[in-house]
Amino acid sequence: MEPTLEDERLLEDTLRRSSARLTKRELVMGVVMNLGFAAGVAGMWRLAPPDGFAVVPAIACLAVLVIAMRVRFDTPLGYTTPIQLAFVPLVFTLPAPIVPIAVALAYLLAVIPEIAGRRVRASRLLFAAVNSSFALGPAAVLSIAHVPAWQAGPLVLLAALGAQFAVDCGVSTVRFAVSSDADLAAQLRQTWVYSVDAALSPAALVTAAAVHRNALAALALVPLIGLLAVFARERHKRLESTLELSNAYRGTALVLGDVVEADDGYTGEHCKSVVGLALDVAARLRLDATRRRNLEFAALLHDVGKIAIPKAIINKPGKLDPHEWEVIKTHTIEGQKMLDRVGGFMREVGLIVRAHHERWDGGGYPDGLTGEQIPLEARIVSCCDTWNAMRTDRPYRAALAHELAAAEMRSVSGTQLDPAVVEGLLSIVAPDAPAEPTPETRPERQAHLRALLPGIVQVQGSE
Repeated sequence: MEPTLEDERLLEDTLRRSSARLTKRELVMGVVMNLGFAAGVAGMWRLAPPDGFAVVPAIACLAVLVIAMRVRFDTPLGYTTPIQLAFVPLVFTLPAPIVPIAVALAYLLAVIPEIAGRRVRASRLLFAAVNSSFALGPAAVLSIAHVPAWQAGPLVLLAALGAQFAVDCGVSTVRFAVSSDADLAAQLRQTWVYSVDAALSPAALVTAAAVHRNALAALALVPLIGLLAVFARERHKRLESTLELSNAYRGTALVLGDVVEADDGYTGEHCKSVVGLALDVAARLRLDATRRRNLEFAALLHDVGKIAIPKAIINKPGKLDPHEWEVIKTHTIEGQKMLDRVGGFMREVGLIVRAHHERWDGGGYPDGLTGEQIPLEARIVSCCDTWNAMRTDRPYRAALAHELAAAEMRSVSGTQLDPAVVEGLLSIVAPDAPAEPTPETRPERQAHLRALLPGIVQVQGSE
């Protein structure tokens, strides 16, 4: 149940939306779904006109349902409630066509305190019927079967439960597609909430059977719902803390990025340029959201360790001597140490920062990793770092033309750089149309330029 990075983003959006104005799309969706809800109830009413029912058990079940609706377990796309405990007994005490109306009434009663406390906008009342649409499924099954729930057999009850999940899933899918940017995969990840309803159903059935013998039996569920309310409150606070901490890590990373830029203007601009390029490559290689997040901050902070390197070495116009080279190589380790102190997911970012000068053939530093021993994110940063360095002016040489830089990248593909990442990068930075050959792209000119630009590739642009 721990939220992924994508879940965190959706959860933040959900919490923000609860107090925000309804969009035009949401208003239209709410009206359309309310009309569909009314049409469904009218159809069932005509198919199986309701008879009389026992008022006291129905009121008791309705009251428990209101209480259960106020117990909300936050999910990335909204919340789930333990309403199954009270909903099943309500189905057993009311004629099928009345059940959806009673559930909508319970929702209105449950949300009034939220509106009074200004935690939810009054316009959210438009979704009373939408949030109650799950009740249409079981009510429709019982209406078609022409049998009250308390007389229904196991197959009818199972069909009613399946219809409840199917209608709820269908309505939720449409709603989330309109009100949020959650894709179908994100919605499917939240279908675990139906397992909660399924797990609560046996206890709800026992209570439903008892309600016919004792009108107030449903009230026995209140202590259990109260206990669940405690767990729900703890989960809400924990998720809020998780979001705050995650935002704090991001804020710290951005501050470090500003520190790098303030410490050395070129290095800061270089890191920001590498970020955009690295994310494009990550998209091409289909990295998931968490790895893209780590890559983004690693690209931004891959040179953060240079804060600890003397400026005379960083800005030296010319080749570094052996001692200076050893000093500057420590910036990967220093960067990892800084990010380890931040903690959280920045420790994972630190591992990428440490490895971004490793070479595919094992000749890099600081650990001499080879091939896929090097984190993929570090290989991407290394490749984008090299490209950006060759394409910008440095203290010791001018920027290379696109064709020459691409030729250099291919020349070290499989030795210094990951071949797959190189091809992914070059496919992204490729010009729209093939450029005309220039003198500097000819093989003999490339050899001459390598002699003039010592260490260009080995430096990987950062030094």
